[in-house]
Amino acid sequence: MKFTAEQIAGILEGTVIGDSNVEVSTLSKIEEGKKGSLTFLANPKYKSYIYSTAASITIVNNDFEPEEELATTLIKVDDAYKAFTKLLEYYNQIKLNKSGIENPSFISESAKTGENLYIGAFSYVGDNVKIGNNVKIFPNSYIGDNVVIGNNSIIFSGGKIYSECIIGNNCVINSGAIIGADGFGFTPDENGVYSKVPQIGNVVIEDDVDIGAATTIDRATLGSTIIRKGVKLDNQIQIAHNVEIGKNTVIAAQTGIAGSTKIGENCQIGGQVGVAGHLTIGNGVRVQAQSGIGRNIKDNEVLQGSPSFGYSDWNKSYVYFKNLPKIVKTINNLEKKVNGDS
Repeated sequence: MKFTAEQIAGILEGTVIGDSNVEVSTLSKIEEGKKGSLTFLANPKYKSYIYSTAASITIVNNDFEPEEELATTLIKVDDAYKAFTKLLEYYNQIKLNKSGIENPSFISESAKTGENLYIGAFSYVGDNVKIGNNVKIFPNSYIGDNVVIGNNSIIFSGGKIYSECIIGNNCVINSGAIIGADGFGFTPDENGVYSKVPQIGNVVIEDDVDIGAATTIDRATLGSTIIRKGVKLDNQIQIAHNVEIGKNTVIAAQTGIAGSTKIGENCQIGGQVGVAGHLTIGNGVRVQAQSGIGRNIKDNEVLQGSPSFGYSDWNKSYVYFKNLPKIVKTINNLEKKVNGDS
């Protein structure tokens, strides 16, 4: 799809300087701009590239005044970065603006669907499913029996939502994510043989939640695993059974949270963090990458290390960690002097 500079300026409430009829069909970095692409200049350190870029259109701030001749058409706006972000959102909406039901796909006769639905080819929608308005389910997705999906939510290709799970409004579930697989529940007998504990709960995902690709959220043994409103989960995260994550918490990739742990609101958890089970993590907690959490955490603590401890204490201790061989050598030399050894 192509857009002219005049059309883009209309969307951004900007002013065209140059050819208002020039067309673009893709986006680019300013240093990698090609004919037919649109870019932007917001950071002054990239200013030199505007004189060499081959991009057909460049969004700039209103106060930008060229010092050399330009080959690119300008669109002047109040804030180039915000304008480009707005354009990205607009572009994404157009790209994802699919509707209708593709074949082959299966939708149970007992499923109830809202308006402006999109279901991609090779998708499955089970019995008694309830799907809201403007929902998009991309190809090769699985929606199990009795699932509820709220308005404006998106399930990208290959997403799997097991039976009984509830997805709120405005949620995004990326490719390969699995919502509602069985929790890791097994019990050994007297011979050490493990038997599976039935997992009969579900997963509840509230509104405005983003779930990254290949992230897994296990169903509860009883009750619900709950992801509260506004939570953002990166790719390849494991959330175990009966976990609860408080609203507006963000968690980076490859983090694992063991069963029945409760994480508070507005927490920030870095990548590859491990959190043990049956813990309570307070509100506003920040955990640095690769930390291990094995105890309850109070509100607003900042942690690092494995096992983790206070961030400032960890930084002070690290000075000694990396100098440990020198410190040991110094101690040994002092012992020799005290003992009168040569």
